Amino acid sequence: MNLVVQRACHPELRDYIHSAVFGLLPFIEKGLVERVAVIFFNTDNIQVERFMFKLAVNQAYGSKVEEADLEFSLRSFLLKLSVSEPLTRALSHDALFTLDCRWEITAYFRSLPDASTSKNSESWIPTDTKQWQQPPSITPIKSMSSEPLCVQLYLEHPSLNEPKP
Repeated sequence: MNLVVQRACHPELRDYIHSAVFGLLPFIEKGLVERVAVIFFNTDNIQVERFMFKLAVNQAYGSKVEEADLEFSLRSFLLKLSVSEPLTRALSHDALFTLDCRWEITAYFRSLPDASTSKNSESWIPTDTKQWQQPPSITPIKSMSSEPLCVQLYLEHPSLNEPKP
């Protein structure tokens, strides 16, 4: 794909992202993954925002995918990510400079993968991430529908009514 991308410089961060995406691939291909979230936490380990990627894969296509069409759609989708920064809520100044903030990749499965038939299923464990008590505020960023893949990207923030911990 002819697209300029940003890449993490730190080798452990690159490995984490690669292993998470590569580990999810068989489940996405089977249509088991509903959403993938990149969740950002503040210094108190409280969720500040979530980038949600909602996925739908049409299983009927199999290997009959027009790569050029999919590439064009993905390019426009990924370009939108580079201009979505104004939609995010900044982590505190201290968190950014002391690197006390953290993030994680979380997958939401439609159904749990069968451990006996998938060697990758043990790579994913249930999360203990606390969810918000109120429905989040949602900001749509981009959607793409290019068979066999449909993706919606939106940003979630805690509701203004969310109780403070």
